[in-house]
This record gives sequence, C-alpha cells and structure tokens, in this order.
Amino acid sequence: MKEEATQMFEPSKQAMSLTQAAADQIKALMEKSDEDVIGLRVGVKTTGCSGMSYAMEYATEIRDHEEVVEDKGVKIIIDPKSIMFLIGTEMDYVTDRFGAHFTFNNPNEAGRCGCGESFHVEKKEDAPKP
Repeated sequence: MKEEATQMFEPSKQAMSLTQAAADQIKALMEKSDEDVIGLRVGVKTTGCSGMSYAMEYATEIRDHEEVVEDKGVKIIIDPKSIMFLIGTEMDYVTDRFGAHFTFNNPNEAGRCGCGESFHVEKKEDAPKP
C-alpha cells in the first residue's frame, strides 16, 4: 500500500495580488502602449509627507533580482528594494466621484498622509539586529 505524501510546508502566498478590476485596467493600458510591454513594474519611492509612495511603470524586461508575480493574466514585476514594503499588498482599480485610480491595500502600512499620496511603515524597535 502506497502512503500518501503529506505537505510539510504551507505554500507561500504571492508577494502581491490584483483584483479583477486592476487586472482588466492594466491589460487595457498595456494594449494601448507603443512599446513591447511584458508587464507592470511596481515599487515604492521615498517621497511625500509620510515617507513613501507607490511607483508604477511599464516593464519591457525583467531586471536582475526582480520578483515576478503573475495574477489574473498580468505579470507584476516588483523592484527588489521594494519587496519588503509590498508583501501581501492587493492592488485594485476603483472609480469614485473624484475619478478612477489604482489603490493599494497594503497590510504593511502604518499610516498615510492627509492627502493619501504617501504612506509609512512602522519601525520595529524590538526587531533583531543583523
């Protein structure tokens, strides 16, 4: 009798995910591009009153050490310096009375500035030092 294999580890989650609305909008934007776009590069940059903001651009190549996630038919390419700030983030595309825009539901955010354009993460004072 053959023993069934047991799973020793839980499969890891993707670093980022997309809602269907975000995936549909990204696909539509990529189709309109004049470049040969393979996906969307996502990262964070230091800016704004709260410290960091999200950055997006078309990706025409995958660079060294970038994390590649495929979700709902879209390739998301994550900047290696940004991955620790984006783990677990869900990207959405919403339409409201002010217009339509991408939003990031990021569990790592500790707060946002008043205008909502930038965010910060909490410092872990008790984190082990390398």
